[in-house]
Order: sequence, then C-alpha cells, then structure tokens
Amino acid sequence: MTPKEAVAFAKEKGTKMVDLKFTDFIGIWQHFTVPVSEFSEDLFDDGLGFDGSSIRGWKPIHASDMLVVPDPSTAMMDPFNEVPTLSLICNIIDPITKESYTRDPRNIAAKAEVYLKSTGIGDTAFIGPEPEFFIFDDIRYGEGPDNSFYALDSAEGIWNTGREECPNLGYKPRHKEGYFPVPPTDSFQDLRTEMCLVMEQVGIAIECQHHEVATAGQAEIDMRFAPLLKMADQLMWFKYVIKNVAKRWGKTVTFMPKPVFGDNGTGMHTHMSIWKDGKPLFAGDGYGGMSELAMNFIGGILKHAKALNAFCNPSTNSYKRLVPGFEAPVNLAYSGRNRSASLRIPMYSSSPKAKRIEARFPDPSCNGYLAFSALLMAGLDGIQNKLDPGAPLDKDIYGLSPEELKDIPAAASSLEEALDALEADHEFLLKGDVFTQDVIDTWIEYKRKNEVAEVRLRPTPHEFFLYYDC
Repeated sequence: MTPKEAVAFAKEKGTKMVDLKFTDFIGIWQHFTVPVSEFSEDLFDDGLGFDGSSIRGWKPIHASDMLVVPDPSTAMMDPFNEVPTLSLICNIIDPITKESYTRDPRNIAAKAEVYLKSTGIGDTAFIGPEPEFFIFDDIRYGEGPDNSFYALDSAEGIWNTGREECPNLGYKPRHKEGYFPVPPTDSFQDLRTEMCLVMEQVGIAIECQHHEVATAGQAEIDMRFAPLLKMADQLMWFKYVIKNVAKRWGKTVTFMPKPVFGDNGTGMHTHMSIWKDGKPLFAGDGYGGMSELAMNFIGGILKHAKALNAFCNPSTNSYKRLVPGFEAPVNLAYSGRNRSASLRIPMYSSSPKAKRIEARFPDPSCNGYLAFSALLMAGLDGIQNKLDPGAPLDKDIYGLSPEELKDIPAAASSLEEALDALEADHEFLLKGDVFTQDVIDTWIEYKRKNEVAEVRLRPTPHEFFLYYDC
C-alpha cells in the first residue's frame, strides 16, 4: 500500500482517528492517536514529533526530539476501538539527520533483511514463531520494604479442584497434561478461536490453535511463516490481539516464560529458513534432508547461542524456564524429531519447501525484531565461516548420564550470564551495521541496571522459607 492508497483506504473505511504505533527498545508497543483531519500523504514524509526521552532505552532529555514516520504498507483498521481507527506501524527517524534511528528495533530488523541480500546467500529469511501464553482469571502482585507477593488464579488451575465454585465441575487439566484434551477440560476453545478470527482480520495467517501442556490455561496459536520484518510486525499484532480479546472475556494474558511453579514454562519455538529467487536453500541430501548451508546455519546458532540468549531470553524470568533436567531445551545440540535438543529439524514433510530449522530456546518475552535479527545474523555467520555443527544428538538428552552430558554445552543459566556472553561475543551482530555497538552497549547496560540488579536486590518468599531460622 502506498501513502496515497493508505489515505484512500482510511476514507473508504470511514476512519475518524489514526493510531500511530511503534516498538520501544525492550519490545512493547507504544502509540499515540491523531484525528483523521491530520492524516495526509505528507505525514509519510514529514512524520510527527514526540519525546524520545520518555521511551525506555532511547534518547537523553537534552536530545529528546524524534519523529515517527508511518509505514503505509502496515495500514490496518484497529479491531478494538469503538470509533473507526486506522492503525499504522511507524519507523523512528532522527529529526536532525533524517536518518533511521539505530535503536529503533524495527530499523534493526529491516537492516537484517538488507544485509542478508547483500551477502548473496539468499534474499528472504522466513520466520515462523510459535508463541505460547497463559490465560488467567486474576493476577495480583506487589512489593515494599516489608513484603513482596504474587498471586495468580485460573478456573482451570489444578489447584482449584477442591474450591467451592457452586458447583465445581472439575475438568481441570493436571500438571503437564494440558496437551491437548477436548472441551470441557479445555475450557478456552472459543476464546482462542475468537483470537484467531481477530488476527485474521488484521491480515495474520493462522495455522492452528490449541491448549498447551500446562494447567491453568496455557495456550498456543501458530502463525504461518512470513519474511522476518513482516513476522516481527505480526508478533506485535499477535500480542496486542490476544491481550485485548482476553480482556473482552474478563481474562488476562501473560507471555512471561515462567509464571506457574511446578509446570511447563512458556516458550516461543522459532522456525527459520532462507530462500533465494523463490527457492528454498535448506533442503539437501544431508542429515534430516538438509543442505550443507543449513547445517552451517545451525553451526552459527550453536556457536553464538549464549549471546543469543540475551535477546531471545531477555528476562530474568526466562531462566526459571531454562533449567537443566526439565523439558526446556538448555543443552546446545541439534537433532531431527528430538524435542529435547535446543535446535530441531522438523520431519513432518519431505518437501524442500518445508525444510527448516527450529530454535527451541527462545521465549515470547523477547523483542521479536531483535531476536529474529540476532538469530539470522548468527546463522549467516555460520554459513560465511562454514561452521560445522558436529554430530546430531538423537538420544533423549534428559536420559543421558552425567558422564555423557558433560561434553554437551548448555545455554546461559541466567540473564546475567547471557549479557556477559553478549558482551564478549557480538562481532557477528555488527556486520552490515545491523546491530550497532551503541545498541549492544545500551541493551546490556539497561538490562543489567534495570532488571538484573533490581531482581538481585530483593528477597523472595522462598528465601524466607529456606533461611529464616538460620
């Protein structure tokens, strides 16, 4: 859609307001809204000003003026506003230099696609994430110098089998048994279906929806694969739609990787492939029907995995999911079919177009623009340096003895370790100016100061359980 077509589309839909959305450094959508009378083709050249110092990880107050410039190809009617509202995803521009802002996550993703083409390796990186999430009835949390707590609830939670619900009808999935019974045990079929239908309204192709493994409303909705930048945009719409549909039903959704103790965490298995001139490049006659190029791509991700954790698993809560000995893929190995490996080669189809790799360690707390770009850059580094991923691990990793496990490297065990790894290993991200040194430094500084240090400072209830009587 061109600027002229976007303006015509707004008129055709009876638009009264125009909502301008952009993604902050951490990965949360921000927005402001203008009357349609302010909406013209000039907006796509001139943009609109805002205060960049109020956005996390962006400009200092003495240099805070920035511009949002909408991308006309993203024009879509917002499905949640009472008044007809056109939604546009925006790029961030420096008003002085007129250059794209280097800390704008969408700009980083766009540069990753340009870099792929510049290498001559391929022209399209297809991404297919599987974001999981929990649907809760209630969430409360708070803290002070003398207390801290969280309390969540779900009518589906197995802990509520004895609650007086007048009547309590049971049908609550047991821990690790939510994949995937029919209703009435699965009580969210209609809610997930509505989420899918609204996502189709905003142009997202949906492949399937289902209950996930955990009790208490864990769910998954899968989008059909798309080019990297488009998929990162769709992931923002995905979260927006799911949260707002849930709110309409009086529910609340979280993409936290580990909100429920004692059950499966929430991941975002991410499928990736590279194509050139309309042809898939990952199909071949090697292991799992993969090409040498695909195996080198795997080698790059395995080599840089701990640094990738800093973008793909960017919360302290991420490492409550990535714990050795459970189902999360912490061991850095690859395999066909074996879901206990951190990288899997799906074997559903022998079609060359279906050949892809699946990174199983990312989680949906990530900023998709940064995570998808970092994964691509690591894979390309593997191709450029012909990195051998070694032998596949087709055994059940969780059944291996300590002696067998000792030579298998592991993902980062904490956000602090992941940030240290990124600090030591990020040259592959700087190629093509996709990530800049400023972006890397700012990400590390922000996460250490605002998340790692703040969590480290606070006692937790379980520490009182362990240590109060010492």
